[in-house]
Amino acid sequence: MGVSGSGKTAVGTRLAEKLLYEFLDADNFHPPANIEKMKHGIPLTDEDRIPWLHNLHREIASRLREGKSAILACSALKESYREMLGEGLSQIRFVYLHVDKETLAQRLQQRKGHFFPKELLDSQLATLEVPHDALVVEENRPLDEVVDTIAKAITEGKG
Repeated sequence: MGVSGSGKTAVGTRLAEKLLYEFLDADNFHPPANIEKMKHGIPLTDEDRIPWLHNLHREIASRLREGKSAILACSALKESYREMLGEGLSQIRFVYLHVDKETLAQRLQQRKGHFFPKELLDSQLATLEVPHDALVVEENRPLDEVVDTIAKAITEGKG
């Protein structure tokens, strides 16, 4: 979890490959109306996010019922969002990818082909409620180092 540009997709994809888990990108579950709002620089409201979060919860729960493990890259900016995602699912663990604002802005400036404009970074940072029960990882280190840190925590039951 983390704001846009924190590396959720890059870290999540590599971590899923390393652990042989399925990778899910929460961005792929947004309804078209949410994507259009973000494309036009309009921050999402809780009202916009709640159906999306419930859909993600159903996806996670479905995989767990099937005995599958997955890595979900999702902003999950507020505690209430994380509660919705994990409701009744004790197996869920959150990893917060912490990145300084300057690095985030630089990454968003360089990113191509994504619907999230750099102008929404401030709204995400304002919305972010830093989790108290997540594994916190500084994501400004080399990708393999970040992935190894998270994989170790997961396999040792700390993540």
